[in-house]
Amino acid sequence: MTSVLWFRRDLRLADHPALHEAAKVGPVLALFVLDPALLAPAGAPRVAFLYRTLRSLDAALREHGGRLTIRSGDPATEVPRLAREVDAASVHVTADFNPYGRRRDDAVERALGGVALVRTSSPYAVAPGRVTKGDGQPFKVFSPFHRVWTQHGWRAPAADIAGQVDWHPGVDGDDIPTDPPLPDGLELPEAGEAAARSAWDAYRRGALTRYADERNRPDLDSTSHMSVHLKWGAIHPRTLLADLGPADEVFRKELAWRDFYAAVLYAWPDSARQYFQPQLARMTYASPTSKAFDAWREGRTGFPIVDAGMRQLIGQGWMHNRVRMIVASFLVKDLHIEWTHGARHFMQHLVDADLASNQHGWQWTAGTGTDPSPYYRVFNPITQGTKFDPAGDYVRRWVAELRAIPGKAVHEPWTLDEPPATYPDRIVDHATERRVSLERYQHVR
Repeated sequence: MTSVLWFRRDLRLADHPALHEAAKVGPVLALFVLDPALLAPAGAPRVAFLYRTLRSLDAALREHGGRLTIRSGDPATEVPRLAREVDAASVHVTADFNPYGRRRDDAVERALGGVALVRTSSPYAVAPGRVTKGDGQPFKVFSPFHRVWTQHGWRAPAADIAGQVDWHPGVDGDDIPTDPPLPDGLELPEAGEAAARSAWDAYRRGALTRYADERNRPDLDSTSHMSVHLKWGAIHPRTLLADLGPADEVFRKELAWRDFYAAVLYAWPDSARQYFQPQLARMTYASPTSKAFDAWREGRTGFPIVDAGMRQLIGQGWMHNRVRMIVASFLVKDLHIEWTHGARHFMQHLVDADLASNQHGWQWTAGTGTDPSPYYRVFNPITQGTKFDPAGDYVRRWVAELRAIPGKAVHEPWTLDEPPATYPDRIVDHATERRVSLERYQHVR
């Protein structure tokens, strides 16, 4: 009997436990549903990268005699409709632990009636809900989570069976849409499973050995950029973990952070939009319609490391993680604009935008999240720039008005005898706004 493999955040054929389960039933029909609820809030870079990943998956399926059937609409309507068309015995998915994904899958399961919805594995090394305290309660702090996560361990990658699967030839469906227009000059990385594996192999042979020492240096670009492939599951974190050795503990810990934020969101689904520390929701904030917010989004705050990061976001659909923290701190604690607006802006523009990591990363920096003593951490954009971009190469790459300024002086162009006339003045005084933020925190703590 036919089974349906409904792809979501697992757009690959290797290391795919749900495929193993579907193949046990009979011929496997590959399905992807273009869900307006997920596509509407996504920006053009992420949507385009998704479409390219789908094309790559379809090409790989065709090499094995199958193809990817595309349907558009509400999955609670489209998945049961397809299951009826092919008289499917079961529908197989990689389990989704995000708030919307859980509601959607429950609705699909109800609509399927007597056809089973079989959930297998997850997009994470360890599925949310498995790493808990001794009393079964979820962790709120990363360090103890990380210790138990490491002790718990994770499965080895599943065997590659794509060449042995009896693939269903597919049924009529929609075409994969053409890419939406991208911002001028933006070039996306190559998409798809083969590209993800190739990118990881190249990184593993090269810059991985420097990751622990250089991961906070945006000028050196020593991070893996694998987040764009992990987003849609073109590669699974199990695959990455299987290739890591004892010397790669710092990189392994970053994958634990990804699992931690997914576990936090699973345990507290409202934290995607609401404060993890609710008492801080009473903070006083500035209007998100202000000129300052526009200056932040456009990379013209007058603070070079902030502007470089925001221009990288526009120019690449990606931003270095250290710089993400710097620009987030600046928005919340220098401009006093609520973290939710910055998080939404990132979700619209990042190719790798992941709800759990993005929202909780913002809450961590804003001082409203899982860190036990967070709010006093206010990033100084000048010292952060000179420390992590010491020669100024990152700023000069992204801020054209400052390219003629040599060395670390690029981080304080206002100190020059002749500051560049085309670069904007600082829109706030950092020392003053830091005091304001801490005073506001004292009123609500």
